[in-house]
Amino acid sequence: MNEYPGERLGLPSTGSGSIARPGRRIGALAIDYFAATIIAVGFFGYDQFALPAEAGLTQFAPMMIFAVLQILFIPTAGGSPGHRILGMRIVRLDGAWVGLWRPIVRTVLLVLVIPAVIWDADQRGLHDKLAGTLLVRS
Repeated sequence: MNEYPGERLGLPSTGSGSIARPGRRIGALAIDYFAATIIAVGFFGYDQFALPAEAGLTQFAPMMIFAVLQILFIPTAGGSPGHRILGMRIVRLDGAWVGLWRPIVRTVLLVLVIPAVIWDADQRGLHDKLAGTLLVRS
């Protein structure tokens, strides 16, 4: 049995390189989605109070912008703006660069929500497991 998340992966229990805990993860998600919503309001006229029939495709603007932010920032900055602000980064299990396809797979699964709320003993979401990534503290 593991004493802490990430132990069986050879990660430290705390500090830099340790598995990012749920509070930071949720905070980063909130920061990223809030930023995406502000961008959607400013550039696409998104109105969160509009009825779906009135909103048209703009109702999906925040989620689409959220996805673009994830896909652009993970391979270039090591994590989304929310991750970086809260002291986290996304890495591969072997420590190599995450590349281009992993952020796409991870983001598509994250947008689907279900894989992100299914975690293993190391607190890795299914979206991270399928993409071969980890969310660790910087």
